[in-house]
Amino acid sequence: MSNYETILTSIEEGIASIQLNRPRVLNAINRPMVTELLDAFESFDRNDEVKAIVLTGSERAFAAGADIDEMKEDTAVSLELLNQFKEWDRLATIKKPIIGAVNGYCFGGGFELALCADILFAAENAQFGFPEIKLGVMPGAGGTVKLTKLMGQKKALEWLWLGDPMTADEALQYGVINRVIAPELVVDEAKKYAKIVASRAPLSTRLIKETVYKSIDYSTYEGMQFERKNFYLLFSSQDQKEGMKAFVEKRPAEFKGK
Repeated sequence: MSNYETILTSIEEGIASIQLNRPRVLNAINRPMVTELLDAFESFDRNDEVKAIVLTGSERAFAAGADIDEMKEDTAVSLELLNQFKEWDRLATIKKPIIGAVNGYCFGGGFELALCADILFAAENAQFGFPEIKLGVMPGAGGTVKLTKLMGQKKALEWLWLGDPMTADEALQYGVINRVIAPELVVDEAKKYAKIVASRAPLSTRLIKETVYKSIDYSTYEGMQFERKNFYLLFSSQDQKEGMKAFVEKRPAEFKGK
């Protein structure tokens, strides 16, 4: 679809697909890839044709980590001046649903990228981990923070200090992923789920996502106040009128995202 060098993109029936495409290095994430990923995500987020985004890697690896060869000579000053993670921060502003499908290795920066997905499906052969401690560093694109919020302090420290991989079943047990699926089916299942979400009211999907993420950091009271305002806001949408009218008339709703 686009002239990217490190990713492949397409749109089919309202579902955008982004596939990491550096197979020779197991999809190791370098700076050009992050730039292209952000461009693709933001482009799809602006595209009214797109209702959901599916993020995948290859059969052997989602992404084996960051490109260490690119980073090995970096210094604290060079990283600060580069503002290494500015584009990662912008990934958190994507409004549309992101469904991730992981096969094989998902380590380091690859794991951090997978955690940017709102829903995460994993193949039975998937392995997740942050091995940075074995390189004398630590996660820097949100890994420690997101893993702690998903697993809790004790389990997050256990895995981060060891730097060892966890299986898909372990990741499911700790709430890191949503489902474990046969390797040959994981991408298809992610797309199938994306199509279901794409059939829902787009503004509701958007505001539910926003509210859920706000609730992670808000108090219960603050979260409920934020939820209430978004609930009220949806009553100004055409989709709310269509959805309730369709319910009364016992027919499928035709949502327009307006």
